[in-house]
Amino acid sequence: MIQGNPSLINAIRDRFAHVDACPFQGPRIFFENAGGALTLKSVVETSGFYAAIPDNPGRMNPAGQGTQNVIAQAKEDLSVFMNASSGQFFVGETGTELIFRMVRTVAVNLAKDSKVISSSIEHPATRSAADRWAEVAGLEHVIVPHNDATGLVTADDYAAVMTPDIRLATILHASPVTGMGMDVAAIAHAIRAVSPECYIIVDGIQHAAHGQVDLDSYGVDGYAISPYKCFSRHGYGIAWISDRLTTLPHDQLMNAPADGWEFGTRDAGSYATMSDVVAYFDWLGGEVSAEEDRRARIEAAGRAIHAYESHLTTAMIHGTGNLPGLADMEHVTILAGEDNPAREGLVSVVVNGTPSEEVVETLNAQGIRTHTRKADHYSGNVLTPLGLSDCVRISLCHYNTEGEVAQLLGAIKAMDKAG
Repeated sequence: MIQGNPSLINAIRDRFAHVDACPFQGPRIFFENAGGALTLKSVVETSGFYAAIPDNPGRMNPAGQGTQNVIAQAKEDLSVFMNASSGQFFVGETGTELIFRMVRTVAVNLAKDSKVISSSIEHPATRSAADRWAEVAGLEHVIVPHNDATGLVTADDYAAVMTPDIRLATILHASPVTGMGMDVAAIAHAIRAVSPECYIIVDGIQHAAHGQVDLDSYGVDGYAISPYKCFSRHGYGIAWISDRLTTLPHDQLMNAPADGWEFGTRDAGSYATMSDVVAYFDWLGGEVSAEEDRRARIEAAGRAIHAYESHLTTAMIHGTGNLPGLADMEHVTILAGEDNPAREGLVSVVVNGTPSEEVVETLNAQGIRTHTRKADHYSGNVLTPLGLSDCVRISLCHYNTEGEVAQLLGAIKAMDKAG
C-alpha cells in the first residue's frame, strides 16, 4: 500500500521531475495531471541520450543495431505492461492521431451498409474520428447517450442500441472531464454479443496512468495512449492493434511488409522512454507486493495506485483533518456525484458564483495548479447537458499527497463569498 507509507511516497516523488516546484513559477502543487502527468527523471535522461545519436535504427552498424534492439525491447515491455499476447505496438504522432488512423482504416474497409457506434461521453479523439470517417465512408453513426448524473456510459447503454450491422465501435476508457472509468471489457462483450465481428477501438489516453491495462481481457482491436499522460514525454503516441486490424488494407509504402504500420525512421528514444515507464511500474509493484512475476508486479502497482488515488479523492471530497471536503462546502458543486466508485483520480467542480477561470487563477496564485474545462469542442458534450459553461478540473496522480489535498481544500474553502 502507498497510503500510510511516507518513505514509499517520498521514494515515488523522488523519481519524478518538478514534483513540487515549477521551473517558471517556483513551488507549486500539481493537480493538472489529466492535462499531462509529471515526467519520470529516467525519461528525461533517456530522451537526452537518444536525441544525441545520429544513426538510424536498423542500419548495419553497432548504433543502428543497438537502437533497433531498444525498439524491439520496448515493444516487448509494452506487451507485458498492457498484457497483450498478440497484435503489435507502434508509435505515431500523438494518441489522437493514432486513433484517427485506426478508425479510418476500419471505416474505409467496411461494407456500405455497415454502421459505426460511439458514446456521447467520449473525448473528441474517438468521437470526431468516428464522425469524420463514418461520413467519408457513407456509414451511419450511432451515438450512445451517457448518464449525465454519473458521467458514465455502461455496457447496458451500448446493448440498448446495438444492431448486427454495427461493425465499428469506439469506447472511452476514462473521461478527462468527469474522471470516470468505463468498464471496457463489459462494453466490448455487449458489442460482440450482437455483432461478433465488430472492430472495437479504445481511447486509453486518460486511463493509462491510473491503473493497469489488460488488453487480453478486453477483446478489442485497437488501444491508444498518449505517453505524456503516463509519466513519459510529449511528441509521440502509442497504439496497439490486433492481428486482424493489422492485416486490413491500410496506409503504407508500396511493396512494404504487409503488417507495417509505421512511417519513416523511428525515434528510438520514444520507445526507450516507454521502457522507463514500464520499469517504474515494475519497481512500484515490487514495493507494494512480494510478487516475483513481472506482470504480477505491474498489476500490483496498478491496484496500489488506484487504492491510493481513491483515498486522495475521498479526502478531497469528504475532508481531511479538520478541513471540510468539497462535498461539505455549500459554494461547491461536484460533477458526476460525490461517491462515484468509477472515479479515477479526478474531481471536477464548480465554485458557485465564481467563473472557473477566476478560480483557477486564484489557486494558481497560491501555487496550486488546476485547469478550466469549458463547454467547447473538447468538453461541451459533458458540460452543456448539465447547463454548465465551465468547470474546474482537479486531477491528481499517486505522487500527490494528502497534505497537498489539504492545501487545496483550504484555498477553496476561503472562496466562499457567503462565509
